[in-house]
Amino acid sequence: MPIKKRPRNRWTRQRVANKMHIPDEMILPELQPFARIARKTVPYLTPTKVRVINTLANIQRGIARPSLTYEQHFIARPDGSLLRLCVYTALNRSHNVPGILFLHGGGYALEAPETEAFIIQRFIDATGAVVVAPDYRLSTEAPYPAALDDAYLALQWLQQHGTEYGMRDDQIMVAGDSAGGGLTAGLTLYNRDHGNVGIAFQVPLYPMLDDRMITESSRDNDAPVWNTRSNELAWHMYLDDQFSDDNVPIYAAPARATDLHGLPPTCTYVGDIEPFYDETVQYMQRLHDAGVPTFIKIYAGCFHGFDATCYNSTPAHEAVQFLTETLQYATKHYFKPQPKVSA
Repeated sequence: MPIKKRPRNRWTRQRVANKMHIPDEMILPELQPFARIARKTVPYLTPTKVRVINTLANIQRGIARPSLTYEQHFIARPDGSLLRLCVYTALNRSHNVPGILFLHGGGYALEAPETEAFIIQRFIDATGAVVVAPDYRLSTEAPYPAALDDAYLALQWLQQHGTEYGMRDDQIMVAGDSAGGGLTAGLTLYNRDHGNVGIAFQVPLYPMLDDRMITESSRDNDAPVWNTRSNELAWHMYLDDQFSDDNVPIYAAPARATDLHGLPPTCTYVGDIEPFYDETVQYMQRLHDAGVPTFIKIYAGCFHGFDATCYNSTPAHEAVQFLTETLQYATKHYFKPQPKVSA
């Protein structure tokens, strides 16, 4: 169905001193206490803060979540280095379940699969899936296309080994949040054009899609958690010499893609005061116009990552319920057989 535009209301953005100012009054009251803390502690991302956050993320690598079965696998990249994969399944594993490649967020510069195990838990609770989460190279290690290359290598591993964990091979999904959502969209585009994996469904949650930052919501946005200043630094780190280039590949910045036909059915949700609001809504509308089944929810007064940072809030519960119901619908209705391998 067509995506409805956000109604104008008392939370309409305010232009102050040429900035897209997001005052506390625009934020859902339930989320305002966290927003104030976030603005004081990490008002925006800096290279120093990237190093500190990644130091904390490194501590979590290799640590299991008690409510899930957890394994680590190391697979070779073409250059001989190793890509670490985290494989999560339910404690009571089922058969004929989806296989989900999950790509963590963090502006392409931050975090690790284990830091988002609680989000992975949501996908497993909803579907019983086997989830493969690659520890893809961050932009601090190597710029684009390193993360995309790692994601595709992990997707191929899931295709080849997922059935060992009870996966049905005609129901591979790709999911991620924030930069992981952008990587999800980029990967499904790449796979459509160059790959050989059947992807039945994709879930790019509040995805990071457009390096140009040309939408209203992405320009001079000072919302908590993620804002224009953090966004610009993250894109600069990810694209490196290609930053501000007119020829940035669509697999790096999927909003640049002009042809969205043939992509898998897509689900997302997004808050309406965050920088990625407009690019998310526009991308979903273009998918819909290209004949791709779309499922989207917009949460008024919610900033980036509200479902993760304020997980006990009303909008977070509503978002998880929407995600659960959509995943369960997708599990019943969307399938994509794997291409036959020629002898």
